[in-house]
Amino acid sequence: MNEQILQKMRQMKFFGMVRAFRTSMENSTMSTLTADEMTSLLIDSEWDDRNNRRIERQLRNARFRYKANFEQLHFDIDRNLDKNQLMRLSECTFIQRKENLLITGSTGIGKSFIASAIGNQACMHGYKVLYANTAKLFSKLKMAKADGSYIREIAKIERQDLLILDDFGLQPMDGSGRSILMEIVEDRHGNRSTIITSQLPVAQWYDIIGEQTVADAVLDRIVHDAHRMDLTGESIRKRQKNKINENVEEI
Repeated sequence: MNEQILQKMRQMKFFGMVRAFRTSMENSTMSTLTADEMTSLLIDSEWDDRNNRRIERQLRNARFRYKANFEQLHFDIDRNLDKNQLMRLSECTFIQRKENLLITGSTGIGKSFIASAIGNQACMHGYKVLYANTAKLFSKLKMAKADGSYIREIAKIERQDLLILDDFGLQPMDGSGRSILMEIVEDRHGNRSTIITSQLPVAQWYDIIGEQTVADAVLDRIVHDAHRMDLTGESIRKRQKNKINENVEEI
């Protein structure tokens, strides 16, 4: 009878229940549990299994640049990184409030890693997240306009609770890029949250976007009342490289 029950659970895709039921049989704990306790054990195991699979799926779909989490962040490096601010952001209430986050700083200072860590935390909280290199995303969307899949791709971006646009402003935008940026920002304004990382300070984003009217409209929607993280200091990658070289010289 127990094998029949397990088979039915598998057919119904209750994989968490299958593992809990089999474990209880192997450990001979089934006979010691009341009906209520057994029911609670099975339901809790199934809930945990589905929740873990959902998180794994969201992490996979997010396509983060780094497998980053808050435990890996370094606060002992002088780069104007506010630990209290990061801890508040880790609660992901800014996503619930539909607020944005702008992270600026020189190359190698850790902007993408921090954004990925926040995105990872958002997945843990059950939010849908998409990470994208800005230039690659815009190139993909330009091609989507040509093959007729643009509306589908834009709709996918719009559904994300958190969109991470990494390396914004590495090159000036053309008319098509401005149009795409405006549409993304307009769709998400007041509805979803966006994290933007850039090597350039926000004041220079006007020049990158190009057309004054579009720049004003875009920045008015993403900058005002956004959380800001302006990192300073030397590249972490450069520091690590210098440290390795120093160790080699000592040897």
